[in-house]
Amino acid sequence: MEAVNNLKKLGPFNILVNNAGNNIPEHFCEVSEERFDKVMGLNVKSAFFVAQVVAKGMVESGIRGSIIHISSQMGIVGGQNRTVYCASKHAMEGFSKSMALDLAENGIRVNTVCPTFIETDLTRPFMEEKEFKEYILSRIPLGHVGQADDVANAVLFLASDMSKMMTGSSIKVDGGWTAV
Repeated sequence: MEAVNNLKKLGPFNILVNNAGNNIPEHFCEVSEERFDKVMGLNVKSAFFVAQVVAKGMVESGIRGSIIHISSQMGIVGGQNRTVYCASKHAMEGFSKSMALDLAENGIRVNTVCPTFIETDLTRPFMEEKEFKEYILSRIPLGHVGQADDVANAVLFLASDMSKMMTGSSIKVDGGWTAV
């Protein structure tokens, strides 16, 4: 929590894009407490308390800001070998909605962006596995993997006044995965 304390010194902020997260894909019956804690610690606990520090700074400074959590399509649906990840992103969806209600009186908006599989340096090795990529593409009606700018554009929208009437909402950047 030292990082959270250091964050206080840097604020107050107008916008937070809360983007830390990890996943350890494995069958539900194989999840250890250590790996559970690792995923939940970063995806839920860290995201929650970073947002709390930023929100407190906004409230104390009278900033009518925007807090944007990068969630996942897996915060809307389930996924095989992703029980802990899905649990963490469902938790994020829930605490984001409650934060939105708590912070609305201060003019602070809280929303999530829920991407599908996005091509990045971290995901590229998985996408090179033919079977995995075929599975992913079979689930995305638009027929292609997302790019980083797809997520960035949704974040830009939520950070701007173009979304001034949005709070407690989720933008799914998933090519239709969750529509099926």
